[in-house]
Amino acid sequence: MSTLYKDLKQECYEANMQLNALNLVVYTFGNVSAVDREKGVFAIKPSGVPYEDLKPEDMVILDFDNNIIEGTMRPSSDTKTHAYLYKNWPNIGGVAHTHATYSVAWAQSQLDIPIFGTTHADHLTADIPCAPPMADSLIEGNYEHNTGIQILDCFKEKNLSYEEVEMVLIGNHGPFAWGKNAAKAVYNSKVLEVVAEMAYLTLQINPNAPRLKDSLIKKHYERKHGKDSYYGQ
Repeated sequence: MSTLYKDLKQECYEANMQLNALNLVVYTFGNVSAVDREKGVFAIKPSGVPYEDLKPEDMVILDFDNNIIEGTMRPSSDTKTHAYLYKNWPNIGGVAHTHATYSVAWAQSQLDIPIFGTTHADHLTADIPCAPPMADSLIEGNYEHNTGIQILDCFKEKNLSYEEVEMVLIGNHGPFAWGKNAAKAVYNSKVLEVVAEMAYLTLQINPNAPRLKDSLIKKHYERKHGKDSYYGQ
């Protein structure tokens, strides 16, 4: 394995293995990538390789225009979506995509996940957005690239910041999450899945459950992320 990208491949490999360990994927579904901004490249899992067979050196290195820089395997089928996000959102360091059950169920329902409780508010102050299903003309075109456009259009339409809301649902497809590095992208994928399950169960118990009130949203988000945050060591 080339020493030039060794650390980046290792970061990507570990994040993909964590995706599997957290039960966020089935079989070979799902992928995580990690970026090196200085070199202008990212590493991503190869397509269709079982997690138990993966090795750090199997990770594929590409530039933001989807040119393979290093690697002998075909990269993940979602690579063009990752590349589009890296190219357009300069402050993200990792992207994850899963087919986790509850996240996908909400995506298939084509609904945003309402902010019902403090677990949700600990991580973001908005509903988790669901981008509408892709237009037929875009499906016929460069599908994975257009998925990236779909995500950016959703954030623009809903006036959301990618640095505050680090997750999205693609209507009828599934979740994408991102963060400052690949590990944070995986963390956000797990948070999304847990919040999706909690929201589903909430609506089973009380279909008319109210959103969390603004004062609690503010309190829980700011105690973790505000200038006077006091959560953790």
